[in-house]
Amino acid sequence: MTPVGSRPLLAELARRRGIAVEYWDWQGHQRAVSAETIVAVLRAFGVEAGTDEDAEAALREAELSGWRRMLPRVLIGTTGEQVILDVHVPHGDPLTVEVLAEDGSTWPATQLEHHEPPRWVGEQLTGEARFALPADLPPGYHTVRAGSPSGDAECLLVVAPPRLELDSLPAGQSWGLMAQLYSVRSRGSWGLGDFADLAALGRYGAGVGAEFVLVNPLHAGDPVPPLQNSPYLPTSRRFLNPIYLRVEDVPEYATLKRKVRCRIRKAAAPLIAADERADLLDRDATWAAKLEALRLVYDVQRTRPRQAAFDAFKAEHGDSLRRFATWCALAESYGGEPQREDLQGDLSNPDSPAVAEFAARRRDRIDFHAWLQWIADEQLQAAHAAAKDAGMAVGVITDLAVGVHPSGADVWALGPALARGVSVGAPPDPFNQLGQDWSQPPWRPDGLAELGYAPYREMLRTALRHAGGLRIDHVMGLFRLWCIPHGATPEEGTYVYYDHHALVSILLLEAHRAGCLVIGEDLGVVEPWVRDYLAERGVCGTSILWFEVDGGRPRPPEELRELCLATVTTHDLPPTAGYLAGSHVRLRDELGLLTRPLAEELAFAEQERAGFLELLRERGLLGPDATTEETVEALHVLLTRAPSRLLGVMVSDLVGDVRTQNQPGTDQEYPNWRVPLTSPDGEPVLVEDLAAHPVAESLVTALRRSVGDH
Repeated sequence: MTPVGSRPLLAELARRRGIAVEYWDWQGHQRAVSAETIVAVLRAFGVEAGTDEDAEAALREAELSGWRRMLPRVLIGTTGEQVILDVHVPHGDPLTVEVLAEDGSTWPATQLEHHEPPRWVGEQLTGEARFALPADLPPGYHTVRAGSPSGDAECLLVVAPPRLELDSLPAGQSWGLMAQLYSVRSRGSWGLGDFADLAALGRYGAGVGAEFVLVNPLHAGDPVPPLQNSPYLPTSRRFLNPIYLRVEDVPEYATLKRKVRCRIRKAAAPLIAADERADLLDRDATWAAKLEALRLVYDVQRTRPRQAAFDAFKAEHGDSLRRFATWCALAESYGGEPQREDLQGDLSNPDSPAVAEFAARRRDRIDFHAWLQWIADEQLQAAHAAAKDAGMAVGVITDLAVGVHPSGADVWALGPALARGVSVGAPPDPFNQLGQDWSQPPWRPDGLAELGYAPYREMLRTALRHAGGLRIDHVMGLFRLWCIPHGATPEEGTYVYYDHHALVSILLLEAHRAGCLVIGEDLGVVEPWVRDYLAERGVCGTSILWFEVDGGRPRPPEELRELCLATVTTHDLPPTAGYLAGSHVRLRDELGLLTRPLAEELAFAEQERAGFLELLRERGLLGPDATTEETVEALHVLLTRAPSRLLGVMVSDLVGDVRTQNQPGTDQEYPNWRVPLTSPDGEPVLVEDLAAHPVAESLVTALRRSVGDH
């Protein structure tokens, strides 16, 4: 590998484009990024820098790119702060600038004294004028308009609140449930947890004092088998996954002929029977049965009000929904691969005549996939309403995945907004010592800005639409992403930096409008200032008890952050009972994910466990002969001593489950995302069983008592 230091022009270009040429690893060592990695990442972002001549030309273009535009692509401001912008016009041209607010009102800009010399841009001598926009603009998406004799221009102005407030929460600490929805089934599920189960879980949680239920991403998955098991690798983050639909809850189901309903129930019977077993979840079987049933329900004549509601939904989501539904129909027609090599010339472009001709032929199937989104939207809305109506202060908290499948609907539809040739992952860290490659294409910073961040805004609106809160997985991705060139190993990647002020401001504006709180998953290698910035803007962080260690000893819970979701464990670790037994170490050893000897890792895990047990005994929370269940309970009670506003309890911990949901760094080696909720003896636990489950009852009672005391 060539050191980037041997190519100073390349290094300067990388810095200008927000690409790291060096970084600090998890062991505290400074690592240089190779020139090969830098060139590959730049190419993925549309910049050629294979030679020094290429790099020099790209640097010149970067210097002049802002001067080629009359207005910036996007301006970002916060309420109460003045936004300063530079406008470029032929030197000497008179100029007017104003803001057209979202409500239709017009606000004049004030020109400031500015002495930047004009520059030649091509054959045009170009001047730069500076303006101040009004500081008292309300939050919203406004338009800046500039006019001169040589032409007019417009750009988006985003004005966000300076911070979010946790207005939906009662004073003090609030606790809630965390669940992988697919794993939490009922006696009415078709082999997989669904929106009706989410509603039932919300009602149960409200009944025992929980204020929220946080679930895995509900993003759209594959429309045809084999389905992707990971909810964190969706085909689109702008739409929902209809696999979570409860068929019987679709209003038109009740109007089906009795013979058709019997046919549907017969097809569903084996799946419903599987809910009583602890077999691995089978998404393909569930989706095949639901897809056939839903097509029959779709064919039912809708009432005028129902059809009007469907039409309104399609009109609201417009071209984005049409494109997504078209991609789903293409995937069905071409074996799930509308982007395969032999179709690239025609169907890979959503605006091509070939796609238009296909859409004309398959209009009904495209409408069916749009209908699935409407029904999913209705059922998620009902689940959130059920939790709120039962007494939850927040209700459902949805989860936003880091990215999308490299050959999925969003990549097909969003074009220049996503980079090609690199994937997102994570550098080596203590828990994943080989690093991770998540195979997801990153946002292109320039592409997003050129589109006015429209795909990002649309994605957020879907996640916030029927929720009281949003968890952002790997929230550092709003600041920087670890990008790995295709064909390279995870440790051969580098960080790409984003306009975090823009991304966070838009997030806050959308959350403010939806009345939602935001939780950022800020675990792993995180620069300290990132946590400070997010806290200043009202975004909660995340603390996992096992990771709160200082100098080899557990950190006292009183030292945890106030603006934070505190939990004992997470979905990427075993449930607490399994973690106490060291199953996370043995599993990684079996899968070849350790870089240190097993004995050394086990000794470290035992030392860690002993430290936490000692802390529990010091606090009087654990007796000398405590059972595993008592230890799990004590660890949760320990977190009630933290100032953290939010406390999350995994549903798997409520029932003493021991199996890991996901082992990072694996794909086929472990049945990730396919493990149903079970008790320690491996028997399935259904939603209806939670209220009378002795372990859950004991843990909930202890939590309620302790939260009330503190």
